[in-house]
Amino acid sequence: MAGASLLTLLDDIATVLDDVALMTKVAARKTAGVLGDDLALNAQQVSGVRAEREIPVVWGVAKGSFRNKLILVPAAILISVIAPWLISPMLLLGGLFLCFEGAEKILEKLFHHEEHNEEAKVEPEIVDIEQFEKEKIKGAVRTDFILSAEIIVIALGTVQDHPLMTQILVVSLIAIVMTAGVYGLVAGIVKLDDAGLYLVNHSEKETLKHRIGGALVSVAPYLMKALAVIGTIAMFLVGAVL
Repeated sequence: MAGASLLTLLDDIATVLDDVALMTKVAARKTAGVLGDDLALNAQQVSGVRAEREIPVVWGVAKGSFRNKLILVPAAILISVIAPWLISPMLLLGGLFLCFEGAEKILEKLFHHEEHNEEAKVEPEIVDIEQFEKEKIKGAVRTDFILSAEIIVIALGTVQDHPLMTQILVVSLIAIVMTAGVYGLVAGIVKLDDAGLYLVNHSEKETLKHRIGGALVSVAPYLMKALAVIGTIAMFLVGAVL
């Protein structure tokens, strides 16, 4: 009897885990659009930071992002329990916000590009580096809060008809994996040019290592621009689907 109960329990656990794995994949696909923008924005947030301080700044933002998730995930689960009817309006608002943000970026590029360039030229010299880094981190964490909320609401929307335990596991997994993935990639992107310079400086000319280093240095700025474009397109696609 005990053996049969154990087998039933194991079967139930396996079923839940299988369901969680499946829904996590679905949720990951639906949140991928926001992630493109999240990645581009966070990589841009560390611009202007000294090379040796880039990783500490990224780590500071990553810790802030995890704190955001600790607030947002329980709040989202609580909403799904006490007011599940709010999930659809939240998804609609999230979709509208993504489309608005995407349109704003395009209009900004088209009509205010020169103004931003002029502002950048006359930006005063920053004296307090520590305060500058703190402001960078605060700004990035605030931006992350909005994008994290979008990701969690989208993930929750994919599992709103599933049992509570599945919702908790899927949303929590998405929050953890996406945060680790995004900031791991951000750390890699911001150090891409440094890696290229290291290879160039520690290899002979005309060698494969030297060429790879030169390619990394050349590609890094274009990669940032490409991420920004891909992120904007993805925002429209995800917003339209929502």
